[in-house]
Amino acid sequence: MKIIIVYDNEALREGLKADWGFSCLIEPENGQRILFDTGASGSILFHNLERLNIGPCAIPEVFISHAHWDHTGGLLDLLKLNKEVKVYIPSSCPKPPGAGKLVSITGPVQIHENVFSTGELNGIEQSLVIRAREGLAVITGCSHPGVRAILQAASSFGKVDALIGGLHGFREFDLIRDLKLVCPCHCTQFKSEIRRLYPEKSLDCGAGKVLEI
Repeated sequence: MKIIIVYDNEALREGLKADWGFSCLIEPENGQRILFDTGASGSILFHNLERLNIGPCAIPEVFISHAHWDHTGGLLDLLKLNKEVKVYIPSSCPKPPGAGKLVSITGPVQIHENVFSTGELNGIEQSLVIRAREGLAVITGCSHPGVRAILQAASSFGKVDALIGGLHGFREFDLIRDLKLVCPCHCTQFKSEIRRLYPEKSLDCGAGKVLEI
């Protein structure tokens, strides 16, 4: 499985733009692409997609973690360009105009083979769970429900080995001790502490980063 960071507060590849927000493209093995969140700006999202040689019309599905602007800002522009895209939203998220194929998610659910949603947690946010070669990878938007709650929900699908995405004010660092990979992105406040505690498995995040799991 390949995960490409498309939108982040930092950029790790020349020519890509950094901005407050998050989006990544997931390419599961033997599965179709899923764009996780859409960042804050459609123009920056499209700029980075173009530089990464990813055509917006070649994205069949979008998974929205939560309704905050820095994760949904590019969605309407994407829907104008790609009218066939299927959009998964947590049930508390307002229906985006122009979304012809819309799936509102409340509880934990399997989306595809080896692809799951934790369901909406604490009435605000869902996370994406993907079964990779080494175990489960969890992709988060901002972790508003708390990393503990997210990992507990994801563990119903199997053993979690990787955590990627925004972790906000997460400080329960023992929770990630047994993971094989952690990539703190976007809004994570304590990136330096995570790197200090787990240098062997903590990866830098930024637009252009490619993870193969």
